[in-house]
Amino acid sequence: MTLNNPDLMASLAAQIKTWGQELGFQQLGITDTNLSQAETHLGNWLANNFHGSMDYMQRHGHKRSRPALLHPGTQRVISVRMDYLPEPENQMNQSLEKPLLAYISRYALGRDYHKLMRSRLQKLADRIHAEIGDFGYRAFVDSAPVLEKALAEKAGLGWIGKHSNLINRKAGSWFFLGEIYTDLPLPVDKPGTEHCGDCRACLDICPTHAIVAPYQVDARRCISYLTIELHGSIPEELRPLLGNRIYGCDDCQLICPWNRFAKLTAEKDFNPRHRLNTQELLDVFAWGEQEFLTKTEGSAIRRIGHERWLRNIAVALGNAPKSEMIVNALKTKLQHPSELVREHVKWALEH
Repeated sequence: MTLNNPDLMASLAAQIKTWGQELGFQQLGITDTNLSQAETHLGNWLANNFHGSMDYMQRHGHKRSRPALLHPGTQRVISVRMDYLPEPENQMNQSLEKPLLAYISRYALGRDYHKLMRSRLQKLADRIHAEIGDFGYRAFVDSAPVLEKALAEKAGLGWIGKHSNLINRKAGSWFFLGEIYTDLPLPVDKPGTEHCGDCRACLDICPTHAIVAPYQVDARRCISYLTIELHGSIPEELRPLLGNRIYGCDDCQLICPWNRFAKLTAEKDFNPRHRLNTQELLDVFAWGEQEFLTKTEGSAIRRIGHERWLRNIAVALGNAPKSEMIVNALKTKLQHPSELVREHVKWALEH
């Protein structure tokens, strides 16, 4: 195939979108690599120290906002989305309203999306290779310095909402993103347009007020950061605000009016494993390290390890209505080898 033929490139782009849908992606768009506006936004975010201890956000210089620096020769980015919503909104709200239940962000209930989507993107690249022969590419799923939301917005998959997640008018925001960087001069799609209007529901609902202004999230206050990214002690003043959220937080998505258009996932791998959507705090707090590893095998949850798992649950138990069972369970961890666990258990017993 003559790669500099616009008609052939347009035909290939249409085929790529068809193949993407056949592979289980709900949408696929194509964009160029100019991320100058997003680069400025990222620079300001880092300057405000909103990234907290996530040093990797600034470690790679401009590679995150200049795709050709990350993968030389990149001219276009193929951006894809895959729906992951495993249960209706009312079930999630019911879980949040039961303080003795362990609330886990719904993206993490099933199989780790990184592996599943990476495999699908590789299959898409193989289809392209079978059609045109060798071409330059590299696939990413949250696995390298990539501004995935900015790229998805430019590729027409939606717009970045005030909570900093990507929103699609027909599908809400319960989806994963992935990319293929490529040297193919494919035609680009129209970028997404903003449709948040005057709505500020996500800012108002955030338990820790982490959305400090529209489109600005201070990660240091965000429950997802505190329960997943943060390795040390959760700031004491924020602990009561975590409620029963032990891994991530979905509040800003739950309240978003656009999510009335969200559809349940068709991917069985994203359905809850080991009843992780209905587990009791006391039960998951009792898991030893081996049971934790077994129950979270193949899951994104595993990345925090058993120590931070116990840290998070101790906080949730401290926020739950006091009972003899909770106090006794917390006391069993007072001699835990981890100082981090012991500190949060002591706090929970005092509150």
